[in-house]
Amino acid sequence: MALLELKGVTKYFGGLAAVSDFDMDVSKGEIRALIGPNGAGKTTVYNLITGFYPLTRGKITYNGEDITGLKPHRIAGRGLVRTFQATNVLFADHTVLDGLMVARHLQAGMGPVTKFLGTARKIEAENKKKCLELIDFFGLTKFKDELAINLPHGHQRALGVALTMATEPKLLCLDEPVTGMNPVETEHMMGLIKEVRDRGTTVLLVEHDMKAVMGISDQITVLSFGKKLAEGAPKEIQTNKEVIEAYLGAEELAV
Repeated sequence: MALLELKGVTKYFGGLAAVSDFDMDVSKGEIRALIGPNGAGKTTVYNLITGFYPLTRGKITYNGEDITGLKPHRIAGRGLVRTFQATNVLFADHTVLDGLMVARHLQAGMGPVTKFLGTARKIEAENKKKCLELIDFFGLTKFKDELAINLPHGHQRALGVALTMATEPKLLCLDEPVTGMNPVETEHMMGLIKEVRDRGTTVLLVEHDMKAVMGISDQITVLSFGKKLAEGAPKEIQTNKEVIEAYLGAEELAV
């Protein structure tokens, strides 16, 4: 059974279908890329999956549960979380460590009962340990006490992924994680994403950098004008004539 299933997913804005009868299954443990030309409907699909937009029709199932119509915080609480295209840093006025601690509390907060039982200090210590592990994993150790807004662009992107990982997601939706990065930063981020998957988190990826997509994805789904154009392994997508035409030339899809 797929971890995430989209069946007949459709979204109208006024009389315009941004996404139409879209089907996609994402298997547990894979890196799945969702690609397409600008305006193809990729971000709309993300907003539908994560509850930011209501569906016009269709069904979304996650981990065996129908999540159609659930609010974003309910979906996130089930372990399906996302990053955003915008480079605005969440918790920008927090240090890297403090921001991660806040994100951890969203996953493992301390309620009145916990405090009454006297376990709050132990939980806080464990949360800090996990946050420091994430800081090390994402190469942010030297920025631990820096305000997030002061980080270089590539490290801000890495922090954005780290913040989502602090909530211990089962499925991580990445929205253009290497946008604005130089080749060295891009390669580093690709390695981090692979390691995130290898540690047990399924990844759904929207990205325009085709070298990154082709080098990291297990399967690729292609959107064009809100409809599924093709689906398959990277080599299949690179040689698909319809996909090449949609991208205005094979060079765009070259690794």
